[in-house]
Amino acid sequence: MDFVLSGVAACGACLFTNPLEVVKTRMQLQGELKSRGSYQVYYRNVFHAFYTIGKVDGLAGLQKGLAPGLVYQFFMNGVRLGSYAIIENSGYIHTNGRVSAAKTTLAGALAGVVGAVVGSPVYLVKTHLQSQSSSSIAVGHQYKHKGMIHALAAIYKQHGILGLWRGSSAAVPRVSVGSSAQLSTFSSSKELVIDLQVFPKDSWLVALTAGMISSLVVVMAMTPFDVVSTRLYNQPVDHLGKGQLYKGFTDCFSKMLRKEGFMGLYKGLGASYFRIGPHTILSLFLWDELRKLHQQFRDKETRKLCN
Repeated sequence: MDFVLSGVAACGACLFTNPLEVVKTRMQLQGELKSRGSYQVYYRNVFHAFYTIGKVDGLAGLQKGLAPGLVYQFFMNGVRLGSYAIIENSGYIHTNGRVSAAKTTLAGALAGVVGAVVGSPVYLVKTHLQSQSSSSIAVGHQYKHKGMIHALAAIYKQHGILGLWRGSSAAVPRVSVGSSAQLSTFSSSKELVIDLQVFPKDSWLVALTAGMISSLVVVMAMTPFDVVSTRLYNQPVDHLGKGQLYKGFTDCFSKMLRKEGFMGLYKGLGASYFRIGPHTILSLFLWDELRKLHQQFRDKETRKLCN
C-alpha cells in the first residue's frame, strides 16, 4: 500500500506540473554545447517559453509526454517513496527518537537509486516526446515518435532491451541526489516545524511547509544532474545505440563545463524551480496526507477487530 499511495501522490502532482516539465526540457536543450551568444534563443525565460510553445505547438504541446510522465511518476516515485516509507516505518532514520540527517540522506539516496533504475526507460521516452516540436522552435535532437508505446517499441527494435536503459548512468545520480536532498530535508523540516509548534502536529500545513523548504534544496542540488540527464537521454545515437555527442555522465558534464561554462549546468534553473518546486511540494504533501488517511483507516479497522 505504501508503494501505491506514493505512486498516486506523484501522479496527482504530475498532472499539474507536466507543462513545466516540457518548458524545462526545452530550456535545458537550448544552445547545446554552444557558448553563450552563439546560438538562437527561442525561449528567453519560463513565461516566454510557455507563450512560444503554446503559440507554435498549440496548448496540447504543453502537455507533451504526459502519458509516460504519469507512468514514470507512478513507478519511479511509487518505488522511491514507498521504499523510503518502509525504511522510515522500520525506525531506521531515527537516532534516540530524533531524525538523523545522515540516515535520512542515505535512505533517500538508496530509495532514489532503485526508483531511477525502474523508471529509466519511460523517462527516456518522456524526454524524447517533450523535446519534439515544430522545426521553427526545435532544440536538441528531434526524434519522430508517435507516442509512448511507439517509442518504446522503436527503441527496443533498434537497440534491444539495453537500449531502453540508455541514459540511466545519469538518471541514477540525478534521482539519488534529488531523492536524498528531498527526503532528508522533508523529514528534518517536518520535525523542526513540529518542534517550533508553528502549526498543530497533525495539521496538513506541517507537510506543506516542509515540502516548500525541501523544494528549494532539491532544485539547487539536482539541477546540474537534471540538465546532464536530459542531454544524455535526448542525444542522437548510432546504429549500435552509442551516443554521438556524449560517451556518458562524466563526458557530458566536462563538455558542458568547457563549452557552456558553469552556468550551463544550471540552464533552465527558473523552469526547474517552477516545475520541481510545485511537484516536490504537491507530491510530498499528498504522500504525507494519504499515508495519514491510510493509517487512520488501519487504526479504525484494528479497533473494530479488537471490539
